[in-house]
Amino acid sequence: MVSKTKEMCPRCAQGKLVTDNESGEMFCSKCGFVITEKLQEAGPEWRSFTQDEGGNKARAGAPTSLTMHDMGLATIINPINKDASGRPLSASMKSTIERLRTWDSRSQVHEPVDRNFRQAFSELNRLKDKLAISDSVIEKAAYIYRKALEKGLVRGRSISALMASALYAACRDTSTPRNLKDVEQAANIKRKDIARCYRLLVKELDLKMPVTDSVQCVARIASRIGIAEKTKRYATKVLKMAQENEVSAGKDPMGLAAAALYLSCVKNGEDKTQRDIAEAANVTEVTIRNRYKGLKESLEL
Repeated sequence: MVSKTKEMCPRCAQGKLVTDNESGEMFCSKCGFVITEKLQEAGPEWRSFTQDEGGNKARAGAPTSLTMHDMGLATIINPINKDASGRPLSASMKSTIERLRTWDSRSQVHEPVDRNFRQAFSELNRLKDKLAISDSVIEKAAYIYRKALEKGLVRGRSISALMASALYAACRDTSTPRNLKDVEQAANIKRKDIARCYRLLVKELDLKMPVTDSVQCVARIASRIGIAEKTKRYATKVLKMAQENEVSAGKDPMGLAAAALYLSCVKNGEDKTQRDIAEAANVTEVTIRNRYKGLKESLEL
């Protein structure tokens, strides 16, 4: 592609300067005098980073992530046996590159730490889909697991249980409303094992865990069984009053939120049974009844 400019030739002062975008030369259209041989590319440097080179074009590859065993920084030797200019490699160079490829793949996968990370993070991605958790929480869980591996806490323990407990710790830290029972059902591991690993992580890594806010659990329970917005707001108001009067101290946040929602349903005449709310909140009906009595008596509702 050739484009003309308004600048005149410094040599003959008659012809206009022409730029050849293919060769990168700028020359005079009259006398042919070459001003410069190499021009800087002004266009976008987008390219495709997909296998078939047919995906969306981007300026850079995938971002680094703690949820990949190599943090996304691994180099892959191109399987096409061609050099930078597109010429095919000689037979001797081809065998050298093939040997390099073999050792490159071996060094990436066969380290015990990398194998551990691969197994743990595949489990983490499975839990992410099951529990519908955001990427920021997953990154936090991967960070906690990496710290646990550095400290040698994984040795002699189940990778799946430790990964599940790291995810639960990340949910607690980011105030994501997921309780132990949710993680237990998603990971298919006994609650006792997850709780044991979680206590170990908190103790050894010196994690400071915030108390779960029961107000955040209201929306989750309400959306599961289709409770009206008015009822939901009243339940939130009840929980805030309970926090001010220090009634909520030491109580399970999910159980307290379920009881507040039941109280709100009774107050607003919404037809929801204790069983409906108990199933949505993953707590027992006895818990709801006890918390309901406690809230009613202490707040005089």
